[in-house]
Amino acid sequence: MDDRRVVNGMLFKAKTGVAWRDLPERYGPWKTVYNRFWRWSRNGTLTTLVSRVRVVAEAIDELDREVSVDSSIVRAHQHAAGARRTTASHTGGGRAVRRAQRTS
Repeated sequence: MDDRRVVNGMLFKAKTGVAWRDLPERYGPWKTVYNRFWRWSRNGTLTTLVSRVRVVAEAIDELDREVSVDSSIVRAHQHAAGARRTTASHTGGGRAVRRAQRTS
């Protein structure tokens, strides 16, 4: 399979957030693109490619570092709000969570 098609499939996935199985056919079989992405991310090839692209982009002053984050794509964990908690055992057979006492 042509590496350019695979890389374009990876970029399309990163840009759109589409599920692997929903990649357009023009990028080849989704499983091939996924397997290559998985292997390249594990062996460092993906990191090398990104760093080389970054160097070239910085050299020609084309690196755009704008990031947009809103609540439609980022959510806090359901336990993220509130005070620190500790766990304590109780006789119910499971774990009980109680609020940690403040020292100050």
